[in-house]
Amino acid sequence: MGMSVTISAATEDDAEQILKLQYLCYQGEAELYGDYSIEPLTQTLDGLRTELAGGCVLVARLGDEVVGSVRATVDGDGTATIAGLIVHPRMQRHGLGGRLLGAVEDRLADERSARCFRLATGQRNEGNLRLYRKWGYAQVGTEQVTRKLVLVTLEKRVPAAAFA
Repeated sequence: MGMSVTISAATEDDAEQILKLQYLCYQGEAELYGDYSIEPLTQTLDGLRTELAGGCVLVARLGDEVVGSVRATVDGDGTATIAGLIVHPRMQRHGLGGRLLGAVEDRLADERSARCFRLATGQRNEGNLRLYRKWGYAQVGTEQVTRKLVLVTLEKRVPAAAFA
């Protein structure tokens, strides 16, 4: 019988595993754009620890191994910015990305009064775009970051019933 994946708040002890997983997961993105200097591949452990201390960071665990993660912050207007959604390559296409996204949305709405969710992904990353659209996100803008990289920004409003 296999173990099940659990989702919980990340701790400082998870920082090294998250950083290693992030490095693994963003190799494909870097290859897609021919740019290995993207921030997820150059982030330091101290930089990640700062994010852990200042935002909402969740991890997916299979036993003691971190196999997924997502991060978010909420501004004063209630807009949550979701970033760093990663799932170990061997665990992809089994719904774990959606579970992480749903878990962070629930937490941000419940604990941080988020009214809108915003995230961004590369224009060529069809897998991410498909996942976000499936979860109700709609494109609201694009930004030319480099000659090869265009970021697509997507948003989703929290249903008004959630505030009742």
